[in-house]
Amino acid sequence: MSDLVERLHRALTAGLAEQPVLLTGDRVDLDVAPENSMRPAAVLVPVTDRDRPGVILTQRPETMRRHAGQVAFPGGRLDPGEDAVTAALREAEEEIALPRDRVTVIGAVDRYRTVTGFLVTPVVAVVPPDLPLVANPAEVSAVFEVPLDFLLDTANHIEVTVEWQGHERHYYEIMWDGRRIWGATAAMVVNLARRLRWTP
Repeated sequence: MSDLVERLHRALTAGLAEQPVLLTGDRVDLDVAPENSMRPAAVLVPVTDRDRPGVILTQRPETMRRHAGQVAFPGGRLDPGEDAVTAALREAEEEIALPRDRVTVIGAVDRYRTVTGFLVTPVVAVVPPDLPLVANPAEVSAVFEVPLDFLLDTANHIEVTVEWQGHERHYYEIMWDGRRIWGATAAMVVNLARRLRWTP
């Protein structure tokens, strides 16, 4: 087991023993929606095993009908009979050709409810650095990496308020190298920063 795997295991175990204030969904009213009314989904949070660990993220094509151009973790809905880990690994393989046999799963973290009706489980994992990842052009226009310590630094989590459909909406965004990470992806990063007892 690599040092990074051990560190992430310890950080997650310590964090799960605490009760941080977490973001539960895109809107407060989603909290009252019964879980069985939402479609289960999972994303992989692939952390690269290097001296300064990074997190692999994707950018969606501008041509997509939904979430065009948005930054996301590899992931998607659960197929029948799948659990969150299996779905996250399958989706990462389909979207960026990340071989599931090169992934060391650390564990699932706090679920997040999206305004599009998904209940998303992030699955934290460690992957070797510099794998030859290949974007599936139907779903991904770019694959890039952001340092883990940058993502988890709360100074980089900017809260934004906008007027949307007659209501104030609050969300987080994180800017990295000209890319805007926001919405559900940023919320899951904020939750991870609050949950993990991580020190660089």
